[in-house]
Amino acid sequence: MEMVRAEGLIHDYITRDEEGNVSGTVRAVDGVDLHVQLGQFIAVLGHNGSGKSTLAKHINALLYPTGGTVWLDGMDTQDESRLWNIRQEAGMIFQNPDNQIIGQVVEEDVGFGPENMGVPTKEIWQRVEEALKAVGMWEFRKKSPNRLSGGQKQRVSIAGVIAMHPKCIVMDEPTAMLDPGGRREVIRAARALNEVEKITIILITHHMEEAIYADHIYVMDQGKIALQGTPREVFSHVEQMQELHLDVPKVTLLAHELGKRGLKLPAGILTKEELAAALGLSAAREEHTSASGALNAGQEQ
Repeated sequence: MEMVRAEGLIHDYITRDEEGNVSGTVRAVDGVDLHVQLGQFIAVLGHNGSGKSTLAKHINALLYPTGGTVWLDGMDTQDESRLWNIRQEAGMIFQNPDNQIIGQVVEEDVGFGPENMGVPTKEIWQRVEEALKAVGMWEFRKKSPNRLSGGQKQRVSIAGVIAMHPKCIVMDEPTAMLDPGGRREVIRAARALNEVEKITIILITHHMEEAIYADHIYVMDQGKIALQGTPREVFSHVEQMQELHLDVPKVTLLAHELGKRGLKLPAGILTKEELAAALGLSAAREEHTSASGALNAGQEQ
C-alpha cells in the first residue's frame, strides 16, 4: 500500500523587492516523483538549498504544490476538505524541539495533541503512556521539559506526534541541533517506531550515518532527484555524492580509499563490522594467493 506518492511535484517560492512587490519566483522543487510504501523507512538527503525540506512540507500539506500532485494515503494534499485527516495521518518533527514543546510537564505536552483531537481522557493517558514508552521517556513523564537534554526533548516531541496515532512521521532534520549522543537517541527511537510500530518514517537529514538504516534513499540537488536507491546502492557512488557536495559514511569512504589503493573490497560498505569482515576476507585471499604462488614455485623447482 502506498503511503506517499508525488508526481511531477513543483514548488516555486515568490520573491519580493524591498517594497514588498512580487519580483519573481525561485523554484525549490522541480518535477519530483516520490513513492513511499506503508511501513517503509525513507531518507531524503541533500545539501542546504537542495529542496529536501520543501519536499517534506508537502507531505502533510504545510505547503501546496505549484505544479504536480502529492497524495498521502490516497488523499490529495490540495483537497482542503481532507486537510485534518492528512495532518492527523502524517506528523511532523522539526529541527528545534523547543519550538514544538508547549507543556510544563512532559506527560501534559505529549497529551496535548490527542486532547485537541477530542480523544476521551482515559484514552489520552493510555496514548501518553504508550508514546513515552515507545521512545524510552516514560520515566521522565513528571519532569519539566526544560530540564531535559536536546535529544530527550526531541524524543518527547516524537512522543507527542506518536500519541496522535499517525501512520507516517516526517522528520525534517530532527538531529540538526543535537550533539552526537542526542542524534543517536533520536535515530534509535525512529528505527524502533519503524521496526516495532510499523510507522512509516521519512527522514530528512544531512548526516549520512543516519541514512544507512533506510529502506530507500532519495538524494536531492537543485530541486530534483539526483540519485536514488538502497543505502548500499547510493553510497557506492562516492564520487557522484562528492560532486553533489555530500559526504558518505566515514567507513564507506575509508573502504573506497582502500579500494583505490588496491584492496579488493565490495562497493557500498556501510558499517565497521562489514569493513572488518571484508578486510578479513581480503587478507585471507592475499594469504591464499601467496601460498599458492609459493607452492607453484616449489613444484617448478
